[in-house]
Amino acid sequence: MNFNTANEIDKKVIFEQIEAELQKENFTIVQKDETRPWGGFFVIDEDQAAVFAAKFFPHLEMDKIKITNKLSPKILLVAPNKRLSWQYHFRRAEIWKILAGIVGVKTSPTDVEGELQELTAGNFIQMNKGERHRLIGLDSWGIVAEIWQHTDPENPSDEEDIVRLQDDFGR
Repeated sequence: MNFNTANEIDKKVIFEQIEAELQKENFTIVQKDETRPWGGFFVIDEDQAAVFAAKFFPHLEMDKIKITNKLSPKILLVAPNKRLSWQYHFRRAEIWKILAGIVGVKTSPTDVEGELQELTAGNFIQMNKGERHRLIGLDSWGIVAEIWQHTDPENPSDEEDIVRLQDDFGR
């Protein structure tokens, strides 16, 4: 997948570009959100989690990815110079692979933000349940493949399972 991630590219254009690439790969998009102040995301059909993992995380074995029987694949688009909230989750761990652009990531086991790590296309990071984390757009759009690893099979994680410790957008 090739993406134009230049910082001057219009949000609508980059979303169209990602959507076309996902469709070309035969991924079923079940939700698209372009309204996030930091960028947005595409949610891929959970029935395609194994295919998604094989495509974007070929170095991981499915039995190592699955904590429970439920995985939720997404593509995140983080805009230049924007930050997602400093956050953690009670019911999910996450794995990310940078597909395009350069992004910043901060992680920490405590509420104090860790050092900025710059990740480029091909880099991979894994966050445990409860681990604090933040994705940061640097000088260009960042495109990130993400899998939610649901840790509670009786109560899967959702968008409400976000504890925000700091947020640039007052959420």
